[in-house]
Formats: sequence, C-alpha cells, structure tokens
Amino acid sequence: MKKERIKAVLDRVLTWSPERQADAVRILAEMEKQGSADLQLSDEQIAEVERRLADPDPKFVTLDEVRARFARRRA
Repeated sequence: MKKERIKAVLDRVLTWSPERQADAVRILAEMEKQGSADLQLSDEQIAEVERRLADPDPKFVTLDEVRARFARRRA
C-alpha cells in the first residue's frame, strides 16, 4: 500500500468523533502489538503437534476424495 493512501486515511481519522478516534487508536495499537509479537506454541500445543506427526495412520483424505464423497451424497 502506498504511504500516501495511508496518510490520507489517517488524516481523515483526525476528522472523526473522539470516540471513533479512540477506537482507531485501540485497533491500530492491537495490530501493532500482534505484528511484533513472537508467536509461540504452548507446551500442550507442542505435545499435540508431536502426537499428530507421530500418528502412523493419519485420518486425512484428499480433495478429490472429499469431492467424491459429496458427489455420492448429492446423487
């Protein structure tokens, strides 16, 4: 996105009501925080990923298999 577009939107924000400006600040601050946060799995999530990776017989179907199953149900 061009910096000019961002600046134009931010300039318009300054014309909004104080309540809407506060909402904009809150949302942008949250986006900024999320963008710089390191995403990490919890110990429980790591254990679940490891359990699923170790499963010798995963219960997955291909997209074609899914389509075939839906096609049979429609018939």
